[in-house]
Amino acid sequence: YADSSSAELNLAYQYGLAYAPAVIAQQMGFVEEAYQEKTGGEVTVNWNQMSSGADINVGIASGDLDGGFMGIAPAVTGVMKGVGYRIFTNLSGQRHGMMSNDEEVTALGDLIGTNKQIALVNIGSIQHIILGKALADNGYDAHALDSNIVAMAHPDGMAALEAGSAACHLTSSPYIFMEEASGDFHEIKEVGEAWTAEDSFIVGVASETLKEEPELYDALCEGIQKGRTYLKEHPDEAAELLSALDGNSKEEELKYLEMGSYEEETSGIFELALFMADNGFIETAPASYEDLVFEEVKGN
Repeated sequence: YADSSSAELNLAYQYGLAYAPAVIAQQMGFVEEAYQEKTGGEVTVNWNQMSSGADINVGIASGDLDGGFMGIAPAVTGVMKGVGYRIFTNLSGQRHGMMSNDEEVTALGDLIGTNKQIALVNIGSIQHIILGKALADNGYDAHALDSNIVAMAHPDGMAALEAGSAACHLTSSPYIFMEEASGDFHEIKEVGEAWTAEDSFIVGVASETLKEEPELYDALCEGIQKGRTYLKEHPDEAAELLSALDGNSKEEELKYLEMGSYEEETSGIFELALFMADNGFIETAPASYEDLVFEEVKGN
């Protein structure tokens, strides 16, 4: 960081509509605007698109990134491992689901003990934890399908499902909606029931170092809040802006955005952290919600 007249902020985000408020803030320059209103100075915001929360954790740990946006599972893991950040905001909740192209697979139990592959983003990703929670909710070991997982980015997972090279794909918006719309696949319902669109999916994290720079930290918080407000108050413009970036039609984008939840308060992250600790996804459980977030953050 330099003095307030020429500051710099390095942020990371990932793919999909779950990141919409952050992408809007990026495209509209809301963080820069908030910083200028506060200080009269300018901030250069560098946005890096990365493919996993694990990559973002590495970036923050090394000091290359000041913050980022990721699924709550890698965020909880990073906080508890002492990467050096906390959660500063909720970003979105999205419907998750697991679709299959295999008629023999109608429930999670049909996969256990088979070599049928489940495409999802990464071991330790929120999708992996949701699969584990769905298994545990239905009386199975949370790790019963770990050996079936093949790590793939969302678009690649959808392609593998379509090609038949993976039996299942566990994903979120907009891919889950596209797979449903195709009519070629059926849903394994237990997965969608384990974690809903009302629960937190993507959160924003900021380094402890950034928190000690109040003008920059506040500008980041305000910029993301402006992105969220713009999404709610100008849904048509937001859909147009986002659709130009990801290739969906404006109409599709609007429909997908309406199916997501974009609230400021977190929901369910402490409960998920306890589940992760109980089932060996992380070594240590947080003692309270406050262990995971900066003090002004609201939610559970």
